[in-house]
Amino acid sequence: MEDNLFLGLPPPSSIPPSLPPVEDQRSQITIKNESLPTVPPPFLKSALKRSKPLEEQTQLAGASTQKRARFKTIEDASERQVIDAMQKIASHINHPTKFKKASKLAMQLIEAGSVKPETSDLFFAILEAAMSSATSCSDPSIRGDYHALFSAAQDIADCFSKKQKNQLAIWSIRAVVANDLFTDDSFVFSKAAGRVKEMISSLPVATKDDDVDETEALKEEKENADEQAKNVSEEAELDPFGLDALLTGTSKKDERAKGKKEKKAEEEDSRNFLKLRRDALVFCLETAARRYRVTWCQTGIDILVKHASDNIERFTSQQRDAIQKLSTSIREQQFRRKQGKSTTGKLDMNDFEQYQQKYAGEKISIRRGVGGGERRAQQWLG
Repeated sequence: MEDNLFLGLPPPSSIPPSLPPVEDQRSQITIKNESLPTVPPPFLKSALKRSKPLEEQTQLAGASTQKRARFKTIEDASERQVIDAMQKIASHINHPTKFKKASKLAMQLIEAGSVKPETSDLFFAILEAAMSSATSCSDPSIRGDYHALFSAAQDIADCFSKKQKNQLAIWSIRAVVANDLFTDDSFVFSKAAGRVKEMISSLPVATKDDDVDETEALKEEKENADEQAKNVSEEAELDPFGLDALLTGTSKKDERAKGKKEKKAEEEDSRNFLKLRRDALVFCLETAARRYRVTWCQTGIDILVKHASDNIERFTSQQRDAIQKLSTSIREQQFRRKQGKSTTGKLDMNDFEQYQQKYAGEKISIRRGVGGGERRAQQWLG
């Protein structure tokens, strides 16, 4: 008996009429899918919310981009907003963790042209707060930000007074020139070392008065602080209501006393700036000496320290002691380097010095090189 494939199946007439053919089912499914809104899967949840009209969305987008551009450039800020921004930056820039962000905002004020003679004192307060610690500018994490800020501040130096310009020049030595000595570019390093040499040569010869001022600097600062506090209390007792400031009449004696006081203050400021300039240059020498282990820096540092030693009379007594210690340290490192060992005990020689040491004890003879004692050259020539 032959096997029947259709054995046990119901006849064709028993299929329910309610089910459409397979092709009709596929067409219905495609029609239903086309009627549904095409929404990407990640936005199915947000698509259920009520969407805003297209015009309103474009207006909001334009307003947001306009706000971002205005905050970024600070070009459309009013004078009151600029003053508030400078005061806020000055209160945060002295913190190392906040310096990076605060310095960028300060540079945006410079780029936007917001630093003017009217607001120069407020911006100078920002720089003063940034340099409240003399060594913070050499912190590796924010060293580049200090360099960028004070390089940009030199472009607006005309807005500052004479006293502020002198102070900015001293800060720039620490924040710009000294940080250039940390570079890995030999050209930038040589240029910075050359600037330090020029500034050392431009210093006047130190006098005994400079030495006295240096030794009594801390004592004078303490006395000035005490005297200032005393004067404030006396003025409050003599003039509790501040009526003396309303009196406009002054005698010739008062004018002469005021002129002498101003002249004395200028002389003290010039001596103080000269001392700070010398301190900043010694700071540059110490910064350069820290990089003496870098092979390509050694020649430039040797020349720089020798130049400072040759012009040591331009520095005060304490600064001369620091330069002499620095020079002694460099000479010791030179001696160790010539012996082939650094302070760590490892080899610290360049290729030229290694080959120089290798062939120093070799006996090289022209005759031996040509043929030796057996006269091989003559035999070869026939």
